[in-house]
Amino acid sequence: MSTHSTAHFNALFNPRGIVVAGASTHPGKFGFVSLHNILASGYAGKVFATNRDGSEVLGVQCATAIDDLPEGEIDLVFVCTPASTNIELLRQCGRKGIKAAFLTSAGYAEAGEEGIAAQAELVAVADELGILLAGPNGQGVVSTPANLCAQIVAPFPPAGRIGVASQSGNFVSSFLNWSRQTGVGISRAVSAGNAASVTVPDFLDYYATDQETAVGLAYVEGIADGRDFYERMRAITPSMPLVVVKGGATAGGARAAASHTGSLASDDRVFDGAMRQAGVIRSLTVEEGFEAAASFATQPLPKGNRVVVVTTAGGWGVVTADAIHSSELELVTLPDDLLAAIDEKLPPRWSRNNPVDMAGGETRDTIPEVMEIIANHESVDAIVYLGLGIQSNQARMLREGRFYPDHGLERIVEFHERQDRRYATAAADISEATGKPILTATELGTADPNNPGPAAVRETGRLCYGSANRAVTALEQMWRYQRYMSG
Repeated sequence: MSTHSTAHFNALFNPRGIVVAGASTHPGKFGFVSLHNILASGYAGKVFATNRDGSEVLGVQCATAIDDLPEGEIDLVFVCTPASTNIELLRQCGRKGIKAAFLTSAGYAEAGEEGIAAQAELVAVADELGILLAGPNGQGVVSTPANLCAQIVAPFPPAGRIGVASQSGNFVSSFLNWSRQTGVGISRAVSAGNAASVTVPDFLDYYATDQETAVGLAYVEGIADGRDFYERMRAITPSMPLVVVKGGATAGGARAAASHTGSLASDDRVFDGAMRQAGVIRSLTVEEGFEAAASFATQPLPKGNRVVVVTTAGGWGVVTADAIHSSELELVTLPDDLLAAIDEKLPPRWSRNNPVDMAGGETRDTIPEVMEIIANHESVDAIVYLGLGIQSNQARMLREGRFYPDHGLERIVEFHERQDRRYATAAADISEATGKPILTATELGTADPNNPGPAAVRETGRLCYGSANRAVTALEQMWRYQRYMSG
């Protein structure tokens, strides 16, 4: 378990004030970019900076040393100074009551024996001073509730309920980029760097107690103590879903991981089995990991594995049925009373089966009504909804063609776009009312994200899955966690 208190983590994620050590006037330097990102993200606490010549950077008058700054007003130091200066820097921070330090500085355990010794000294001094040490060799820390983007790179994500902890700064960026693209937001995000003092499990422990965070999303490359990692994960999953993406799954990847963060990768098959036993959802790719976390953050958990596919066209339903049959989910047979109820809403040519293929028979109210009937039935645990945005796709072509807005095109374009927005909203509303997940999938979510259908899904705060297969994978992962929690 972490030796740091909740107050230490609050100093990192909710600081009253922050100082950038090593601020630079050069817009290409970390000391400039990090200060810029803090100021640009709307952080409302006090912002200080230091550099050697005491110059002004972005309107902030820099001090030449931490010793020259006010005492008791700064909780977090963001360190962009060389490794050789950081011991003295930490001692000055200790004198000012600073409780957390994030170090971007390289030249530690990832750099050989001398670096390992320097890192050990760094940790010892931080422990002596009672300072939480994040990093070194890290990218930064994000906390949307505090409007804090203390990072040496972009982006700053929308606010949400996913807490990210990663051994790789690159993958912090990846998860934040997916957050911006999908609209499903982040609460906290941190690059653990070399994890010299504070590890990925330490951050996940904090997220499990954090009111702003509903799900943990982690990237790890190597585990120094496999038994400890397993126990830590198993202790967290009863209170918060955990999604883990792991690098170093192959011999080549393991060698790359060792040189990247100074860690050694564990046996992948053992890791996979241990995570299943601990109730952790392991994802094989960054995209899959983010989508699993986004699903946990925005959808209710399925109470069972019985799924109905609702589709406006047949081929999509067939492929989705294949995906469900290859998973731990069940493509439920429609009970007679549910089939009869759907019969009243659709023409005789509908599939009369699951997938519920409407075969183009939908009218103005059909999709929301059929979806509501299905979701309210006791034999159904979840719905995958396909076909959103088709009419808006045609509306776009009508709008861009040379005949618009004549020939009645303006009216039909507006109708199609209004309907797709309505369908997206209905899926979220029905899901919330019934407590059952409804996953909307269409390639338009990525192929044409401004299509009114996918755009409206984002406005509801939910994920528009880029394919039915991706929706099925996410739903299966939600079901695995629910099953684990049910004992």
